[in-house]
Amino acid sequence: MLKHYLLAAGFALSVTAPGVAQTTNSGTDKFKQLETELPTPNTYRTASGAPGHDYWQQRADYNIRVKLDDDKQAITGSEDITYTNLSPDVLTYLWVQLDQNILDKNSITTATQVGQVQEKMTFPAMEYLMNSDFDGGFKIESVKMKGGKDLPHVINHTMMRIDLPTPLRPKQNVTFSISWRYNINDQLKINERSGYEFFPEDKNYLYEIAQFYPRMAVYSDFQGWQHKQFLGNGEFALPFGDYKVSITAPADHVVGATGTLQNPDQVLSAAQRKRLASAENASKPVLIVTQQEAERAEQGSKAKSTKTWMFAAKNVRDFAWCSSRKFIWDAMQIKEQGKPVMCMSYYPKEGNPLWGKYSTEVVAHTIKTYSKFTIPYQYPVAISVHGPVGGMEYPMICFNGGRPEKDGTYTADRKYGMISVIIHEVGHNFFPMIVNSDERQWTWMDEGLNTFVQYLTEQEWERDYPSRRGEPKNIVDYMRTDKSLQTPIMTNSESVLQFGNNAYAKPATALNILRETVMGRQLFDYAFKEYATRWAYKHPTPADFFRTMEDASGVDLDWFWRGWFYTTDHTDLSIEGVKWYTVDSKNPEVENAKKRELINAAPKTISQQRNLQDIKKTLVDVKPDLKDFYNNYDPTATTDADRARYQKYYSGLTPAQQQRLNAGVHFYEVELKNNGGLVMPVIVQMTYEDGKQEVVNIPAEIWRKNNEHVTKVFVTEKPVVAFSLDPYLQTADTDLSNNSYPQKAAPSRFELFQQQQQAPLNPMQQQSALQQKEQKPLNNTTGGGSN
Repeated sequence: MLKHYLLAAGFALSVTAPGVAQTTNSGTDKFKQLETELPTPNTYRTASGAPGHDYWQQRADYNIRVKLDDDKQAITGSEDITYTNLSPDVLTYLWVQLDQNILDKNSITTATQVGQVQEKMTFPAMEYLMNSDFDGGFKIESVKMKGGKDLPHVINHTMMRIDLPTPLRPKQNVTFSISWRYNINDQLKINERSGYEFFPEDKNYLYEIAQFYPRMAVYSDFQGWQHKQFLGNGEFALPFGDYKVSITAPADHVVGATGTLQNPDQVLSAAQRKRLASAENASKPVLIVTQQEAERAEQGSKAKSTKTWMFAAKNVRDFAWCSSRKFIWDAMQIKEQGKPVMCMSYYPKEGNPLWGKYSTEVVAHTIKTYSKFTIPYQYPVAISVHGPVGGMEYPMICFNGGRPEKDGTYTADRKYGMISVIIHEVGHNFFPMIVNSDERQWTWMDEGLNTFVQYLTEQEWERDYPSRRGEPKNIVDYMRTDKSLQTPIMTNSESVLQFGNNAYAKPATALNILRETVMGRQLFDYAFKEYATRWAYKHPTPADFFRTMEDASGVDLDWFWRGWFYTTDHTDLSIEGVKWYTVDSKNPEVENAKKRELINAAPKTISQQRNLQDIKKTLVDVKPDLKDFYNNYDPTATTDADRARYQKYYSGLTPAQQQRLNAGVHFYEVELKNNGGLVMPVIVQMTYEDGKQEVVNIPAEIWRKNNEHVTKVFVTEKPVVAFSLDPYLQTADTDLSNNSYPQKAAPSRFELFQQQQQAPLNPMQQQSALQQKEQKPLNNTTGGGSN
């Protein structure tokens, strides 16, 4: 119950005036500008967050030739790299990434992996501690200048320095060649970003191939060479260029890759070319290679001859490909702002029915939705490939998991998990394949931004889609964990403690809160799109993102970046107390009636209740002559003198003052406390006496004079019976128990269970068993239960 105070008319309720702090901050000013933390603007990168008039970036063009050995699961390759120096600097050496060397037995990753021996361990866990006997890593066979002269080079784990015979001056280029080979890892044993899957039933392999060639490192204006070692988490920083890639594979394999196929007449049958052409005007995916054709290929004798598939891609930062005789292949072309985009999927029969039904549709939906929130998709193709595990992204192609059971059934989690991973990996075409941030340093700049737009895309796929990340309520468990188990978002990729929460979920949630609660959709969407437009096909830094979001919206967000990205503070706002004031109208008829109501409503004490039973008569009851004036006096009765005084007072007021006096408004002084350290907007819901509710959104700047404790006065025309904070779970508040006044108990539940001896049937299997019992067929199209 709210405690009621009477506010005497003619006296002001104390309200903090602008510029006057209620109390002083005891800690760091959370609204301090980020100027000292961000790099100084220059002619390359402006204070507005846009590329400067002297912005430059390097270029690397590739001509690659590789051969897949399906008997030994190995790659041999050679490449010609033309590196163009567009910087103002003279370069005497170049750095090349050798990312396959993470699988070398003597890699830094292997040497520094940590673990513990448990009393009970699985075989994979034991093998992890023992390390693999897999002979991985690049075997560099030669590094030569164009013309054949050997180039001096030094391999430092996952990096290789190439010493140039003559300095490479601005606006000059150099062409050199590298030859190499390496063994492909089994993805089910060594879960890296690419590799092969072996299918023992038909003795075939499915290859997802990436990081398969030595790649140029980035040389930039803000850090020089990016030559941080590849340790596993921090992915890739790469320059843009044009690619010509020839892939030689068994003749019965189907190959998909970054870019467009240059020789369809040599590698595709007439029927396949006809089907591919029909996909250009299709409203749903067209099968280029059917499941029946894929099954015949995987069950037939393995081809001894080869085919060479030739692909070309312009203005991309990387290249990846896939190959298998098991592939089903479907395609559907869409138009994105008039530009055709061929959306395609490659998957084995083990992926059906999920993949044939959803994959290419998800690819198309992702391209359209991301284009709406960022920039129009510029590449000619977008491909989803189904492999055994996880998900990984490359320009125009990505590798995705999500496989149904062998009987074709699947859980809702498996379905939505597959759709989500495809959205996420296809979405990476925008971050970082186009908006080309440095993943080796800042994972959140691609994973976090991409996860945020993934959430938007999921919600446009299906009403109330069960998104795993993006909603503030979903990050609460992480935010409330001990700070020793967290790192700020602005932490190098290899030093992050909880990778998924820190690099994916937290930044995605932060952007959702910016869009919905801090900035509003209109301002946010414009600024986010401006960032993508400014930095498409360029190398942005965190400062460029922070500055652009503020510059394009006109919203000071330094407090938000500081709290969410530079600290491990969390949101925990509480209502510490509420005081209720009403104005004393001075009208004796009104005020005396209120007094009588309060007196009558006041409960009798336990002593008074018992005295009524135990004391039959008091002395005054026995001797009435002891009574005097006060025994019959009613302090709430209105006298003529009271009325006269009121009329004299009232007539001395101005009409405006009379109106205020009679308005019957209510003043509520709400005491707010910031327990978690993260300053956030205050969303207050007031529940009125008549049951109606009102929500008031107060900007985070309410904390600018005191980051820890403030009071806010609310003036209402109706009595308020309850206050609550964050009613729609907008701010990731970690403790809802202190969000209400009067305090409400937060409900919780517990579950009783028995130990299960075997995994339960999924809902589709349960329906199948029931229908088999009733001799009815299972409908995979409509079955599967609810979300």
